[in-house]
Amino acid sequence: MRFFSSFVQGFTFFNATSRIFRSPQYLERALPATRLTPLRSMSGIPFLGSLFSSSSSRKNMSYPLQKTDDEWRAVLSPEQFRVLRKQGTEAPFTGKYDKHQPTSGAYTCAGCNAELYKASHKFKSGCGWPAFFDAVPGAVTRHTDRTLGMERTEIVCSNCGGHLGHVFKGEGYATPTDERHCVNSVSINFGDEKKEANGESKV
Repeated sequence: MRFFSSFVQGFTFFNATSRIFRSPQYLERALPATRLTPLRSMSGIPFLGSLFSSSSSRKNMSYPLQKTDDEWRAVLSPEQFRVLRKQGTEAPFTGKYDKHQPTSGAYTCAGCNAELYKASHKFKSGCGWPAFFDAVPGAVTRHTDRTLGMERTEIVCSNCGGHLGHVFKGEGYATPTDERHCVNSVSINFGDEKKEANGESKV
């Protein structure tokens, strides 16, 4: 009986742990609590590369700006190409816009320069990636992503189809939409028109 009791307890623990590891909250929000040293790029590690990647219902979509992979490689860095065109994800807490909190300006697509988010849309979420509660109307398109054994909502640039990240709803943040657009820093650029008018350079 003691062996049977231990077996049941072990199975219950394994089952509960598996559910936690598969949950979106663990992958996108609980990661900060692990305090692991973030990796700059995970493309060379097969397991992590598959964990932090996306595959979605976007395959049959067409976007205004069309380029071949070779044409994209010519204008993007290797990391930008991996994330924007191959639906990769940068490691948490490594992006330059994670803690970036401007009071004015806009974030644009790193692939095509289309305006995606206003500075006023950004908020502090602590998730390790830039977070926005809304986007410029029509600038971001949503797709269903069924990787990792769960269903998430992928967000892409409506102009070129570049992968931005994922959007999560109902997490309880004190924002007007209760949504979190979890965006890769490498997928975006930032420009402040007020600073540029005063002769200051872009970020």
